[in-house]
Amino acid sequence: MTLVVIMDPPGTVPVFLSLVGRRPRPARVAAARQAVLVSLGVISLFAVGGEAILSYLGIGIPAIQGAGGLLLLLIALDLLTGRDATEPRAVEDVNVALVPLGTPLLAGPGAIAATIVFVRHANSFATYFSLALAIVAVHLVLWLCLRFSGLLIRIFKDSGILLMAKIAGLLLAAIAVQLVADSVQGFVNDAS
Repeated sequence: MTLVVIMDPPGTVPVFLSLVGRRPRPARVAAARQAVLVSLGVISLFAVGGEAILSYLGIGIPAIQGAGGLLLLLIALDLLTGRDATEPRAVEDVNVALVPLGTPLLAGPGAIAATIVFVRHANSFATYFSLALAIVAVHLVLWLCLRFSGLLIRIFKDSGILLMAKIAGLLLAAIAVQLVADSVQGFVNDAS
């Protein structure tokens, strides 16, 4: 449940639609699949070797939060200022699915940190298996929400999607600022 709350499958739909809502249906379906697979790969990677990766690179959770927050802030500014992130270009399709959808929106700092903490507290095969099932289940829910987001396009039309893009940009900016603030607080706590 913690991962569902952190990754917020229904909450990702407006951002997803603001980035790919004007593209043809096959492009939206492909972007949903790619984004969820990227997120699953990133979360799985950090579940298996997250602590080792962070210690090898000499970085902590606050650094991941800060980087994710800054990246999300850039995307939010693009959504708010009206830069057309939905132009159908092959490079854009791949980039939108990888960044910002796959990471840091779906597999963001909160989900990565929660996964590392869950793995730290796992002490048996059953616990590890439960965690693996939870990660897969959350990504299945994410895929279903993104895959069937086209229903919203039929309801809200282009003007509604544009409005959702602006609202999503504002909310994404707020999430980004919160991530940066949490990062600063984490650095201050580590220093004291």
